[in-house]
Amino acid sequence: MYKRQVLGEPGWGLAVGLGLFVFIHLRHLRELYVWLTYHPGREPPVGSGVWGDLFDRLYKYQKSQRLTQQRLRDVIRRVQESSEAMRDSVVMLDSRGDLEWWNSAAERMLGLQTRHDRGQHITNLLRDPRFVDYFNARDYREPLTLASPIRDDLILQFQITLYGDNERLVMARDITRLHRLEQMRRDFVANVSHELRTPLTVLSGYLENYAALTEDIPAERLPPRWQRGLTQMQDQTTRMQNLVDDLLLLSRLETDHRLEQESRVDVAALLEQVAADTRALAEGHVIRVEIDTDRGLAGIEQELRSALSNLAFNAVRYTSAESTITLRWRAWQDGAALEVEDDGEGIDPVHIPRLTERFYRVDHGRSKATGGTGLGLAIVKHVLLRHDAHLEIVSQPGEGALFRCVFPAARLCLPEAGETPDALNGTGS
Repeated sequence: MYKRQVLGEPGWGLAVGLGLFVFIHLRHLRELYVWLTYHPGREPPVGSGVWGDLFDRLYKYQKSQRLTQQRLRDVIRRVQESSEAMRDSVVMLDSRGDLEWWNSAAERMLGLQTRHDRGQHITNLLRDPRFVDYFNARDYREPLTLASPIRDDLILQFQITLYGDNERLVMARDITRLHRLEQMRRDFVANVSHELRTPLTVLSGYLENYAALTEDIPAERLPPRWQRGLTQMQDQTTRMQNLVDDLLLLSRLETDHRLEQESRVDVAALLEQVAADTRALAEGHVIRVEIDTDRGLAGIEQELRSALSNLAFNAVRYTSAESTITLRWRAWQDGAALEVEDDGEGIDPVHIPRLTERFYRVDHGRSKATGGTGLGLAIVKHVLLRHDAHLEIVSQPGEGALFRCVFPAARLCLPEAGETPDALNGTGS
Protein backbone atom coordinates (compact mmCIF):
# COMPACT_ATOMS: atom_id res chain seq x y z
CA MET A 1 0.00 0.00 0.00
CA TYR A 2 2.90 2.37 0.88
CA LYS A 3 4.55 1.48 -2.41
CA ARG A 4 1.43 2.36 -4.27
CA GLN A 5 1.28 5.67 -2.43
CA VAL A 6 4.87 6.58 -3.31
CA LEU A 7 4.49 5.61 -6.95
CA GLY A 8 1.18 7.24 -7.08
CA GLU A 9 2.67 10.61 -6.09
CA PRO A 10 4.32 12.32 -9.09
CA GLY A 11 6.80 14.23 -6.94
CA TRP A 12 8.17 11.16 -5.28
CA GLY A 13 8.46 9.32 -8.57
CA LEU A 14 10.44 12.21 -10.07
CA ALA A 15 12.71 12.32 -7.04
CA VAL A 16 13.46 8.61 -7.27
CA GLY A 17 14.17 8.91 -11.01
CA LEU A 18 16.52 11.84 -10.53
CA GLY A 19 18.27 9.98 -7.75
CA LEU A 20 18.86 6.98 -9.96
CA PHE A 21 20.06 9.27 -12.76
CA VAL A 22 22.53 11.07 -10.50
CA PHE A 23 23.69 7.78 -9.01
CA ILE A 24 24.44 6.31 -12.43
CA HIS A 25 26.35 9.46 -13.49
CA LEU A 26 28.31 9.59 -10.24
CA ARG A 27 29.23 5.92 -10.64
CA HIS A 28 30.48 6.57 -14.18
CA LEU A 29 32.39 9.65 -13.00
CA ARG A 30 34.05 7.58 -10.28
CA GLU A 31 34.97 4.88 -12.81
CA LEU A 32 36.41 7.58 -15.10
CA TYR A 33 38.41 9.06 -12.22
CA VAL A 34 39.78 5.69 -11.10
CA TRP A 35 40.67 4.77 -14.70
CA LEU A 36 42.48 8.02 -15.49
CA THR A 37 44.21 8.23 -12.11
CA TYR A 38 45.27 4.66 -11.34
CA HIS A 39 44.95 2.58 -14.51
CA PRO A 40 45.40 4.90 -17.55
CA GLY A 41 47.10 2.17 -19.52
CA ARG A 42 44.27 -0.36 -19.20
CA GLU A 43 41.12 -0.74 -21.23
CA PRO A 44 38.45 1.89 -20.38
CA PRO A 45 35.55 0.89 -18.11
CA VAL A 46 32.33 -0.34 -19.65
CA GLY A 47 29.68 2.35 -19.87
CA SER A 48 26.21 2.71 -21.30
CA GLY A 49 24.73 5.43 -23.43
CA VAL A 50 26.68 8.65 -23.66
CA TRP A 51 29.22 7.44 -21.10
CA GLY A 52 30.14 4.48 -23.26
CA ASP A 53 30.70 6.78 -26.20
CA LEU A 54 32.74 9.14 -24.00
CA PHE A 55 34.93 6.30 -22.67
CA ASP A 56 35.51 5.11 -26.22
CA ARG A 57 36.48 8.56 -27.50
CA LEU A 58 38.80 9.19 -24.57
CA TYR A 59 40.46 5.83 -25.10
CA LYS A 60 41.03 6.55 -28.82
CA TYR A 61 42.41 10.01 -28.03
CA GLN A 62 44.64 8.56 -25.32
CA LYS A 63 45.89 5.90 -27.70
CA SER A 64 46.68 8.43 -30.44
CA GLN A 65 48.51 10.63 -27.90
CA ARG A 66 50.48 7.62 -26.70
CA LEU A 67 51.50 6.83 -30.28
CA THR A 68 52.47 10.45 -30.88
CA GLN A 69 54.55 10.52 -27.72
CA GLN A 70 56.24 7.30 -28.73
CA ARG A 71 57.10 8.74 -32.12
CA LEU A 72 58.50 11.89 -30.49
CA ARG A 73 60.53 9.78 -28.06
CA ASP A 74 61.88 7.80 -31.01
CA VAL A 75 62.82 11.00 -32.82
CA ILE A 76 64.53 12.40 -29.72
CA ARG A 77 66.33 9.10 -29.20
CA ARG A 78 67.54 9.06 -32.81
CA VAL A 79 68.70 12.69 -32.55
CA GLN A 80 70.58 11.91 -29.36
CA GLU A 81 72.10 8.75 -30.84
CA SER A 82 73.18 10.60 -33.97
CA SER A 83 74.60 13.42 -31.82
CA GLU A 84 76.46 10.86 -29.74
CA ALA A 85 77.97 9.46 -32.94
CA MET A 86 79.28 12.90 -33.93
CA ARG A 87 82.90 13.81 -33.30
CA ASP A 88 81.86 17.44 -32.72
CA SER A 89 80.53 18.71 -29.41
CA VAL A 90 76.79 19.41 -29.29
CA VAL A 91 75.32 21.34 -26.35
CA MET A 92 71.63 22.29 -26.04
CA LEU A 93 70.74 25.38 -24.00
CA ASP A 94 67.36 26.64 -22.82
CA SER A 95 66.12 30.19 -23.31
CA ARG A 96 68.12 31.40 -20.30
CA GLY A 97 71.37 29.86 -21.54
CA ASP A 98 71.35 26.99 -19.03
CA LEU A 99 72.68 23.57 -20.00
CA GLU A 100 69.97 21.04 -20.89
CA TRP A 101 71.74 18.24 -22.76
CA TRP A 102 75.09 17.49 -24.42
CA ASN A 103 76.78 14.59 -26.12
CA SER A 104 79.83 12.66 -24.96
CA ALA A 105 82.14 14.66 -27.26
CA ALA A 106 81.27 17.78 -25.23
CA GLU A 107 82.42 15.99 -22.10
CA ARG A 108 85.78 15.21 -23.73
CA MET A 109 86.31 18.64 -25.33
CA LEU A 110 84.66 20.98 -22.81
CA GLY A 111 84.88 18.97 -19.61
CA LEU A 112 81.12 18.94 -18.94
CA GLN A 113 79.90 16.54 -16.25
CA THR A 114 76.33 15.23 -16.18
CA ARG A 115 76.03 15.05 -12.39
CA HIS A 116 77.22 18.58 -11.66
CA ASP A 117 76.74 20.79 -14.70
CA ARG A 118 73.15 20.20 -15.83
CA GLY A 119 71.18 23.40 -15.26
CA GLN A 120 74.32 25.56 -14.99
CA HIS A 121 74.65 28.64 -17.19
CA ILE A 122 77.03 28.09 -20.10
CA THR A 123 79.21 31.09 -19.19
CA ASN A 124 79.81 29.61 -15.72
CA LEU A 125 81.70 26.79 -17.41
CA LEU A 126 83.14 28.52 -20.49
CA ARG A 127 84.50 31.63 -18.82
CA ASP A 128 86.83 32.95 -21.52
CA PRO A 129 85.91 36.65 -21.95
CA ARG A 130 85.88 36.23 -25.73
CA PHE A 131 83.27 33.47 -25.49
CA VAL A 132 81.19 35.47 -23.00
CA ASP A 133 81.18 38.48 -25.35
CA TYR A 134 80.39 36.24 -28.32
CA PHE A 135 77.52 34.57 -26.45
CA ASN A 136 75.99 37.83 -25.22
CA ALA A 137 76.37 39.66 -28.53
CA ARG A 138 73.86 37.30 -30.19
CA ASP A 139 75.59 37.81 -33.55
CA TYR A 140 76.55 34.30 -34.55
CA ARG A 141 77.23 34.80 -38.27
CA GLU A 142 80.93 34.08 -37.80
CA PRO A 143 82.38 31.23 -35.67
CA LEU A 144 84.67 31.80 -32.70
CA THR A 145 88.03 30.05 -32.32
CA LEU A 146 89.28 29.35 -28.79
CA ALA A 147 91.38 26.86 -26.89
CA SER A 148 89.52 24.15 -24.98
CA PRO A 149 88.82 25.10 -21.33
CA ILE A 150 90.42 21.84 -20.18
CA ARG A 151 93.27 21.48 -22.73
CA ASP A 152 95.34 24.37 -24.03
CA ASP A 153 96.65 22.29 -26.94
CA LEU A 154 93.11 21.60 -28.22
CA ILE A 155 91.82 24.36 -30.50
CA LEU A 156 88.03 24.52 -30.91
CA GLN A 157 85.78 26.43 -33.28
CA PHE A 158 82.48 27.43 -31.66
CA GLN A 159 79.28 28.07 -33.61
CA ILE A 160 76.00 29.01 -31.91
CA THR A 161 72.57 28.67 -33.55
CA LEU A 162 69.32 30.18 -32.27
CA TYR A 163 66.17 28.04 -32.55
CA GLY A 164 62.74 27.54 -30.99
CA ASP A 165 61.78 29.91 -28.18
CA ASN A 166 65.16 31.67 -27.89
CA GLU A 167 66.95 28.37 -27.21
CA ARG A 168 70.50 27.88 -28.45
CA LEU A 169 72.54 25.05 -29.90
CA VAL A 170 76.29 25.28 -29.29
CA MET A 171 78.57 23.23 -31.53
CA ALA A 172 82.34 22.96 -31.13
CA ARG A 173 84.69 21.44 -33.71
CA ASP A 174 88.24 20.27 -33.13
CA ILE A 175 90.31 22.32 -35.59
CA THR A 176 93.68 21.75 -33.94
CA ARG A 177 95.20 20.26 -37.11
CA LEU A 178 93.85 23.03 -39.34
CA HIS A 179 95.05 25.63 -36.83
CA ARG A 180 98.57 24.16 -36.87
CA LEU A 181 98.62 24.04 -40.66
CA GLU A 182 97.45 27.65 -40.81
CA GLN A 183 100.13 28.64 -38.30
CA MET A 184 102.74 26.83 -40.39
CA ARG A 185 101.54 28.71 -43.47
CA ARG A 186 101.75 32.03 -41.66
CA ASP A 187 105.23 31.28 -40.35
CA PHE A 188 106.36 30.15 -43.80
CA VAL A 189 105.03 33.31 -45.49
CA ALA A 190 106.56 35.53 -42.80
CA ASN A 191 109.96 33.80 -42.96
CA VAL A 192 110.10 33.79 -46.75
CA SER A 193 109.09 37.45 -46.85
CA HIS A 194 111.84 38.36 -44.39
CA GLU A 195 114.39 36.36 -46.37
CA LEU A 196 113.34 38.01 -49.64
CA ARG A 197 113.57 41.52 -48.24
CA THR A 198 117.38 41.49 -47.92
CA PRO A 199 118.27 40.38 -51.50
CA LEU A 200 115.59 42.68 -52.91
CA THR A 201 117.06 45.61 -50.96
CA VAL A 202 120.55 44.81 -52.28
CA LEU A 203 119.28 44.42 -55.85
CA SER A 204 117.28 47.62 -55.65
CA GLY A 205 120.30 49.50 -54.29
CA TYR A 206 122.55 48.35 -57.15
CA LEU A 207 119.89 49.26 -59.71
CA GLU A 208 119.52 52.74 -58.21
CA ASN A 209 123.32 53.23 -58.23
CA TYR A 210 123.54 52.05 -61.83
CA ALA A 211 120.69 54.37 -62.82
CA ALA A 212 122.49 57.28 -61.10
CA LEU A 213 125.75 56.47 -62.87
CA THR A 214 124.12 56.31 -66.27
CA GLU A 215 121.91 59.35 -65.71
CA ASP A 216 124.41 61.74 -67.38
CA ILE A 217 125.23 59.40 -70.27
CA PRO A 218 123.36 60.36 -73.45
CA ALA A 219 120.64 57.91 -74.36
CA GLU A 220 122.13 57.27 -77.81
CA ARG A 221 125.34 55.94 -76.22
CA LEU A 222 123.47 53.30 -74.17
CA PRO A 223 122.42 50.08 -75.92
CA PRO A 224 118.60 50.03 -76.15
CA ARG A 225 118.46 46.56 -74.65
CA TRP A 226 120.38 47.79 -71.60
CA GLN A 227 118.02 50.69 -71.03
CA ARG A 228 114.94 48.51 -71.52
CA GLY A 229 116.35 45.79 -69.26
CA LEU A 230 117.24 48.33 -66.56
CA THR A 231 113.73 49.77 -66.62
CA GLN A 232 112.11 46.35 -66.41
CA MET A 233 114.38 45.26 -63.54
CA GLN A 234 113.53 48.41 -61.60
CA ASP A 235 109.80 47.93 -62.18
CA GLN A 236 109.83 44.27 -61.18
CA THR A 237 112.03 44.92 -58.15
CA THR A 238 109.60 47.60 -56.97
CA ARG A 239 106.70 45.21 -57.54
CA MET A 240 108.41 42.46 -55.53
CA GLN A 241 109.19 44.90 -52.73
CA ASN A 242 105.53 45.94 -52.58
CA LEU A 243 104.48 42.27 -52.47
CA VAL A 244 106.94 41.50 -49.66
CA ASP A 245 105.80 44.57 -47.70
CA ASP A 246 102.14 43.54 -48.05
CA LEU A 247 102.92 39.95 -47.03
CA LEU A 248 104.78 41.12 -43.93
CA LEU A 249 101.97 43.52 -43.00
CA LEU A 250 99.33 40.83 -43.47
CA SER A 251 101.38 38.36 -41.41
CA ARG A 252 101.69 40.90 -38.59
CA LEU A 253 97.97 41.65 -38.65
CA GLU A 254 97.15 37.94 -38.45
CA THR A 255 99.50 37.12 -35.59
CA ASP A 256 99.46 40.28 -33.45
CA HIS A 257 96.08 40.57 -31.70
CA ARG A 258 96.99 43.37 -29.32
CA LEU A 259 96.13 47.00 -30.00
CA GLU A 260 98.78 48.55 -27.75
CA GLN A 261 99.00 51.86 -29.64
CA GLU A 262 95.27 52.46 -29.77
CA SER A 263 94.29 56.14 -29.61
CA ARG A 264 91.71 58.60 -30.87
CA VAL A 265 91.93 58.99 -34.65
CA ASP A 266 90.86 62.23 -36.30
CA VAL A 267 88.98 60.70 -39.22
CA ALA A 268 88.55 64.00 -41.07
CA ALA A 269 92.30 64.61 -41.12
CA LEU A 270 92.92 60.97 -42.07
CA LEU A 271 90.57 61.25 -45.05
CA GLU A 272 92.31 64.42 -46.26
CA GLN A 273 95.72 62.72 -46.05
CA VAL A 274 94.54 59.66 -47.97
CA ALA A 275 92.80 61.88 -50.52
CA ALA A 276 96.05 63.80 -51.11
CA ASP A 277 97.96 60.54 -51.64
CA THR A 278 95.23 59.29 -53.97
CA ARG A 279 95.35 62.47 -56.06
CA ALA A 280 99.09 61.98 -56.55
CA LEU A 281 98.39 58.50 -57.94
CA ALA A 282 95.32 59.46 -59.97
CA GLU A 283 95.39 60.20 -63.68
CA GLY A 284 92.53 62.59 -64.27
CA HIS A 285 90.32 61.14 -61.53
CA VAL A 286 88.12 63.43 -59.44
CA ILE A 287 88.70 62.78 -55.72
CA ARG A 288 85.96 63.95 -53.32
CA VAL A 289 85.89 63.97 -49.52
CA GLU A 290 82.60 64.01 -47.61
CA ILE A 291 82.37 64.17 -43.81
CA ASP A 292 78.88 63.87 -42.33
CA THR A 293 79.75 63.28 -38.66
CA ASP A 294 82.18 64.83 -36.18
CA ARG A 295 82.79 61.61 -34.27
CA GLY A 296 86.32 60.28 -33.97
CA LEU A 297 87.43 56.68 -34.04
CA ALA A 298 89.36 54.63 -31.47
CA GLY A 299 92.09 52.55 -33.11
CA ILE A 300 95.56 52.53 -34.65
CA GLU A 301 95.86 55.37 -37.15
CA GLN A 302 98.60 53.71 -39.21
CA GLU A 303 96.54 50.58 -39.76
CA LEU A 304 93.38 52.53 -40.58
CA ARG A 305 95.32 54.65 -43.07
CA SER A 306 96.68 51.49 -44.69
CA ALA A 307 93.18 50.03 -45.06
CA LEU A 308 91.66 53.23 -46.42
CA SER A 309 94.60 53.80 -48.78
CA ASN A 310 94.24 50.29 -50.19
CA LEU A 311 90.56 50.93 -50.96
CA ALA A 312 91.26 54.34 -52.50
CA PHE A 313 94.25 53.16 -54.58
CA ASN A 314 92.24 50.17 -55.83
CA ALA A 315 89.51 52.57 -56.93
CA VAL A 316 92.10 54.50 -58.96
CA ARG A 317 93.66 51.38 -60.47
CA TYR A 318 90.39 49.75 -61.51
CA THR A 319 88.52 52.77 -62.86
CA SER A 320 89.11 54.78 -65.98
CA ALA A 321 90.46 58.34 -66.03
CA GLU A 322 87.98 61.11 -65.21
CA SER A 323 86.03 58.76 -62.92
CA THR A 324 84.85 60.20 -59.60
CA ILE A 325 86.05 58.61 -56.34
CA THR A 326 84.40 59.64 -53.08
CA LEU A 327 85.92 59.14 -49.62
CA ARG A 328 83.18 59.44 -47.00
CA TRP A 329 82.82 59.35 -43.19
CA ARG A 330 79.19 59.09 -42.07
CA ALA A 331 76.88 57.77 -39.39
CA TRP A 332 75.65 54.28 -40.24
CA GLN A 333 73.09 52.24 -38.30
CA ASP A 334 74.21 52.26 -34.64
CA GLY A 335 77.80 53.22 -35.44
CA ALA A 336 79.62 54.87 -38.33
CA ALA A 337 81.17 53.92 -41.65
CA LEU A 338 84.17 54.83 -43.78
CA GLU A 339 83.19 54.53 -47.44
CA VAL A 340 85.11 54.55 -50.71
CA GLU A 341 82.77 54.85 -53.69
CA ASP A 342 83.52 55.09 -57.39
CA ASP A 343 81.44 55.33 -60.56
CA GLY A 344 83.56 52.91 -62.55
CA GLU A 345 82.75 49.66 -64.29
CA GLY A 346 81.55 47.89 -61.14
CA ILE A 347 82.03 44.27 -60.07
CA ASP A 348 79.96 41.22 -60.89
CA PRO A 349 78.28 40.10 -57.60
CA VAL A 350 79.56 36.56 -58.17
CA HIS A 351 83.07 37.77 -57.28
CA ILE A 352 82.18 39.80 -54.18
CA PRO A 353 82.28 36.94 -51.57
CA ARG A 354 85.87 36.12 -52.60
CA LEU A 355 87.33 39.60 -52.98
CA THR A 356 88.99 39.57 -49.54
CA GLU A 357 90.82 36.30 -50.24
CA ARG A 358 94.58 36.52 -50.69
CA PHE A 359 95.67 36.90 -54.32
CA TYR A 360 92.11 36.63 -55.65
CA ARG A 361 91.72 38.68 -58.82
CA VAL A 362 88.59 39.47 -60.80
CA ASP A 363 90.56 40.29 -63.96
CA HIS A 364 94.05 38.72 -63.95
CA GLY A 365 95.19 40.61 -67.03
CA ARG A 366 94.17 44.00 -65.76
CA SER A 367 95.49 43.33 -62.25
CA LYS A 368 98.88 42.48 -63.73
CA ALA A 369 98.87 45.67 -65.76
CA THR A 370 98.05 47.85 -62.74
CA GLY A 371 100.75 46.26 -60.60
CA GLY A 372 98.54 45.20 -57.69
CA THR A 373 99.66 42.49 -55.28
CA GLY A 374 96.22 40.92 -54.74
CA LEU A 375 96.57 41.41 -50.96
CA GLY A 376 94.98 44.84 -50.51
CA LEU A 377 91.47 43.73 -49.56
CA ALA A 378 92.83 40.93 -47.37
CA ILE A 379 94.76 43.59 -45.44
CA VAL A 380 91.61 45.73 -45.20
CA LYS A 381 89.65 42.76 -43.83
CA HIS A 382 92.19 42.01 -41.09
CA VAL A 383 92.58 45.66 -40.10
CA LEU A 384 88.81 45.91 -39.67
CA LEU A 385 88.66 42.68 -37.67
CA ARG A 386 91.24 44.14 -35.28
CA HIS A 387 88.97 47.17 -34.87
CA ASP A 388 85.73 45.16 -34.30
CA ALA A 389 84.50 46.26 -37.74
CA HIS A 390 83.57 44.56 -40.99
CA LEU A 391 83.64 45.27 -44.72
CA GLU A 392 80.53 45.54 -46.89
CA ILE A 393 80.82 45.59 -50.69
CA VAL A 394 77.97 46.82 -52.87
CA SER A 395 78.42 46.73 -56.64
CA GLN A 396 76.78 45.90 -59.94
CA PRO A 397 78.35 45.84 -63.41
CA GLY A 398 78.19 49.30 -64.93
CA GLU A 399 77.07 50.95 -61.68
CA GLY A 400 80.34 51.51 -59.85
CA ALA A 401 81.41 50.02 -56.51
CA LEU A 402 80.98 50.95 -52.85
CA PHE A 403 83.33 49.63 -50.17
CA ARG A 404 81.93 50.34 -46.69
CA CYS A 405 83.95 49.83 -43.48
CA VAL A 406 81.34 49.60 -40.70
CA PHE A 407 82.49 50.40 -37.15
CA PRO A 408 80.38 49.72 -34.02
CA ALA A 409 79.24 52.47 -31.68
CA ALA A 410 81.75 51.31 -29.05
CA ARG A 411 84.59 52.42 -31.37
CA LEU A 412 83.35 55.98 -31.80
CA CYS A 413 84.74 58.95 -29.86
CA LEU A 414 83.17 62.28 -29.07
CA PRO A 415 84.76 65.34 -30.73
CA GLU A 416 87.48 66.97 -28.70
CA ALA A 417 87.06 70.42 -27.19
CA GLY A 418 87.28 73.14 -29.80
CA GLU A 419 86.97 70.69 -32.67
CA THR A 420 84.26 71.41 -35.23
CA PRO A 421 83.05 69.11 -37.96
CA ASP A 422 84.16 69.99 -41.48
CA ALA A 423 81.35 69.57 -43.97
CA LEU A 424 83.63 68.84 -46.89
CA ASN A 425 82.18 68.21 -50.29
CA GLY A 426 85.09 69.50 -52.31
CA THR A 427 86.59 67.99 -55.41
CA GLY A 428 90.12 67.80 -56.64
CA SER A 429 92.25 66.06 -59.17
